[in-house]
Amino acid sequence: MGYTPANVHLFRKAFLHKPEKMDRYQAARNNERLEFLGDAMLGMVVGEYLFCKYPGSDEGFLTKMRSKIVKRKSLNSIADKMDLMDLLKHYNQGIRISPSMLGNALEALVGAVYLDGGYHKTKKFIIKKMLRGGYLNIHELETYDDNYKSQLLEYCQKHNKLVSYRVMSKYKQDKRDRFKVAVVIDDKEIAMADDYNKKSAEQTASEKALVSLGVLQVAQKV
Repeated sequence: MGYTPANVHLFRKAFLHKPEKMDRYQAARNNERLEFLGDAMLGMVVGEYLFCKYPGSDEGFLTKMRSKIVKRKSLNSIADKMDLMDLLKHYNQGIRISPSMLGNALEALVGAVYLDGGYHKTKKFIIKKMLRGGYLNIHELETYDDNYKSQLLEYCQKHNKLVSYRVMSKYKQDKRDRFKVAVVIDDKEIAMADDYNKKSAEQTASEKALVSLGVLQVAQKV
């Protein structure tokens, strides 16, 4: 990845997924804390990068662009293209690796870079490797709108319809919580989707609802 760490243990920890049940000692050994730190660093660096890249753009555009870059699906895709799956499999033998674990590991990796090298090295890593490394096409993101929940809300407001979301069930899959969410328009269930993250399930269900309503001709893909 073009980065030589001084504290290798930090980078090993970045790829250790938390077990379903853990004591205080195990909590300090997995990547969850590094993920928290990396998430904060990504938001800051990406925000600064976009602020400088688009000097004439307003706050709304910058916020949407940052959201498109740091959202879970984008991070999963970047991590996959960076071949982080091999490291996850190596450090989590016997555990089924889900796509969402890729994005978590990438955030933890950013956190490890920050603790190991400081802010300026982290900024360089994020910009050169993640934003300009060929894993993400920022110019395509300028016109691509995949906030299906927002699109559905705008549609319902325009047509005087009431939209809401219901968690139909919460269950375990691969030892993790999974949510089944329904989109309800004027008390009628229009579409359902499930995911490990409730917000992601709402987005997927919203996309299906837009297709069902004829607003989207086909489900868009990232």
